[in-house]
Amino acid sequence: MTFDLPPSPDLIGLLGVGMILLTYALLTLEKIDPRDWRYSAGNGLGALLILISLFYSFNLASFVIEIAWLGISLFGLWKARRR
Repeated sequence: MTFDLPPSPDLIGLLGVGMILLTYALLTLEKIDPRDWRYSAGNGLGALLILISLFYSFNLASFVIEIAWLGISLFGLWKARRR
């Protein structure tokens, strides 16, 4: 039995999903503060990686949510920088 790795765009997208899930888990476990720049950075990086994967296999609904997620994360980074 052989196991083939998914194509590179899928791996990039899965890495993005993992980043968002890890960030959310850290928030839920109270290991990270939502006002901390790392929270917004983790979500933003995850959204960016998912967006990259969507250029290879486009899905409008996913594209819209990831653009919103990235925009909110950038706003969070801007607020953290101002603090």
